[in-house]
Amino acid sequence: MPLSRYAPLVLLAAASALLHAPAALAQDNYPNKPIRVIVPFAAGSTTDIIARAISDKVGSSLGQPLIIDNRAGASGTIGQQAVATSPADGYTLLLHSSSHTVSPSTFAKLPFDTVADFAGISPIATLPNVLVVAPSKQFRRLDDLLAAARAKPGSLNFASAGQGSATHLNAEKFKHAAQIDATNIPFKGSAEAVTEVMSGRVDYYFSPIAPVIGQIKEGQLVALAVGSPRRASVLPDVPTTAEAGVPGSEFNFWIGMLAPAKTPRPIIDRLNQEIAKALAAPEVQDRFRKLGAEAWTLAPDKFDAYIREDITANAQVVKAAGLAAAQ
Repeated sequence: MPLSRYAPLVLLAAASALLHAPAALAQDNYPNKPIRVIVPFAAGSTTDIIARAISDKVGSSLGQPLIIDNRAGASGTIGQQAVATSPADGYTLLLHSSSHTVSPSTFAKLPFDTVADFAGISPIATLPNVLVVAPSKQFRRLDDLLAAARAKPGSLNFASAGQGSATHLNAEKFKHAAQIDATNIPFKGSAEAVTEVMSGRVDYYFSPIAPVIGQIKEGQLVALAVGSPRRASVLPDVPTTAEAGVPGSEFNFWIGMLAPAKTPRPIIDRLNQEIAKALAAPEVQDRFRKLGAEAWTLAPDKFDAYIREDITANAQVVKAAGLAAAQ
């Protein structure tokens, strides 16, 4: 049979190889320039603190720096949109909190699909939220706050790092479980929320531990309980909300890294491996310990599955709390 009959197939195969060569080469050489990591909260927020605690270690191992880009606003959705619409080449990543799985239930319409537009890389840490108050409030135990709330229903307010954020949902879950009435006062991030609680203008805040551990130890804030299923290692004497008499109020606050959907799997896997390696480093473990954070990793597909499950679970909390979706 003459070879000329196979010429079209040979040309087609060659064209296909040329077409895919740049993508394959890009993956093999990844990364060959700095990586932008969008943190959808302000500098000084818990998500930002964790991002900076791990970025230098991951960047050093990759051979390229991870540049933190804070895009605060709208409970993280501004930063999420920026990543969802970025090229899926591994050079723009999202380092977000569990607010990622809250926003689908607390916003009537999002400019992206929380599941379809992102690829999970790995969770990085879990951090207990701690219920803090100003010393001037004279609340020494959780019972004191609950008694005040029940004596005058609707008189107390609480801070959140934005309407529909994870800190907001934690407080709503607690409020529903405790059967009290209190008003959410949303802020642009944890730093502003903490300032308002310390001043006494806001009654309480379920804050991630990292931004408030210093103020707690210095007596500027009083820790009444942690919202996690178990006590925080950095605050061993502070009970969980369940231990303090409010069962069913536990909330898992996590931070993780995601990429735009369709990011090549070899890049996703490489980043997952680098995160796991960084989290095993003694210096990163020491940083996390001081922040009250616990390292947490999953394979990318398992992280995607967890995100889907968390979206469903948070939707149930939003429904039970009777929250109206923001427009």
